[in-house]
Amino acid sequence: MPFSVICSPKLQLLKSKKVVITGAPGTGKTSIITGLEQLGYPCFHEIIRDMTSKAKKEGKTDSFTSNPLVFVDDALQFNKDLLHGRAEHYKKSLSFSEPIIFFDRGIPDVLAYMDFFNQSYNKEFTNTCEQNPYDHIFLLPPWQEIYVSDNERLESYEEAQKIDDALRNTYTGFGYNPMLVPKKPVSERIDFILKKLNS
Repeated sequence: MPFSVICSPKLQLLKSKKVVITGAPGTGKTSIITGLEQLGYPCFHEIIRDMTSKAKKEGKTDSFTSNPLVFVDDALQFNKDLLHGRAEHYKKSLSFSEPIIFFDRGIPDVLAYMDFFNQSYNKEFTNTCEQNPYDHIFLLPPWQEIYVSDNERLESYEEAQKIDDALRNTYTGFGYNPMLVPKKPVSERIDFILKKLNS
């Protein structure tokens, strides 16, 4: 795995696995995270939906758009806030003693979306990704049959497919090998993830 940390065998046994569930909008991430949480696993929830909703309420346009950044005065600061929010989740996870911790999206997702929207970023963004490594990445593919847009999920299905490409490119660019989660009922997807983690 990327960004390996050298430590004693005892410390390695105590280290929690940090697992990201990611994918384009409308691929079923929230249902999986909710199911994992119901099974007793600690989970960090996505923060972008609340941020997008707030940005829309405070924004100056009522027109439909796939990019929530049009609703904010400072797009770079919006992305920094998102970056810092996900980094704060990572920091909090370091105090957990459970063997597995799940994240609804990881820090590299911020860069993937910025790439998709052709927005530039500096070393702060890449360094934050490199300094906060995850152990496993599970990627949910676009799934048109379950895709639904709403007030916070603004992308079309075609855009979701392009975001999927951006996510794959970003995570592989940081040295990860995302594992594709099959298009199956939620319970079977959860079983798939847990079996892979325990294998």
